Amino acid sequence: MNTVKTGMLLAGLMALFGGVGYLLGGGTGMMIALGFGLATNLFAYWNSDRLALAAHHAVEVDEHTAPERVHMVRDLSHRAGLPMPRVYLIDNAQPNAFATGRNPDNAAVAATTGLLNMLSRDEIAGVMAHELAHIRNRDTLIMTVSATVAGAIATLAQFGFLFGGRGDERPNPIVMLATALLAPIAAMIIQMAISRSREYDADRMGPRSRASP
Repeated sequence: MNTVKTGMLLAGLMALFGGVGYLLGGGTGMMIALGFGLATNLFAYWNSDRLALAAHHAVEVDEHTAPERVHMVRDLSHRAGLPMPRVYLIDNAQPNAFATGRNPDNAAVAATTGLLNMLSRDEIAGVMAHELAHIRNRDTLIMTVSATVAGAIATLAQFGFLFGGRGDERPNPIVMLATALLAPIAAMIIQMAISRSREYDADRMGPRSRASP
C-alpha cells in the first residue's frame, strides 16, 4: 500500500510540475516544464549519492579506518539480504544518519560523529538497520527524486514569476504571484508526505535486519 501511495504522490509532483508550466506558459510551458522535470529526475537518478555525500563532506571509511562500523554494517546487510553498501563518516556534532544511492548495488550509508558518540552500539545498530531498510525499499531514490522535483518546482515558479512571457503573452500577474507562492508549498507538502510514508515502512522493517536468521 505504501508503494502505491508513494507512486501516487510522485505522480502528483509531476502533475504539479506540468500545472505550474501551464499556468506560466500555456501548453508550450507545460511541455517545457515536464521536459525539465524529466531531466531533473534523470540527473537525480545518476548523481544523488555523490551530491548528498559531498554536501555533508562525508569521508568513506573501511575496515582499516573504522573496523567496528564497517563490520556492523556488513553483518546487518547480510541479515537483510543486501549487498554491502559503502560506509561514510561525517565530522559533525549533530546526531544524524542517512542512506543514499539509486539502488541496493550502488548504495551508501553515512553517520555523523555526533550520533556515534551519543548512542550505544545497540542503538547505532538500530539506526543502521533503519537506513538499510530504506535501501532495501529503494526509498533513497524515491526521496531524492521527490526532493529534486520539489526544488525544481520552486525554482520554476520563481523563474516564471520573474521572467514570464512578454506583452499580451504574459500571464495574469496575480496568477503568477499565486503560483510562485503556492506551488513550492504544495510541492513541499507532497515531498513531506512521501518522506513520512517511507519512514514508517523503514521503522517497521528495520528490526528485521537485526534479528538472527
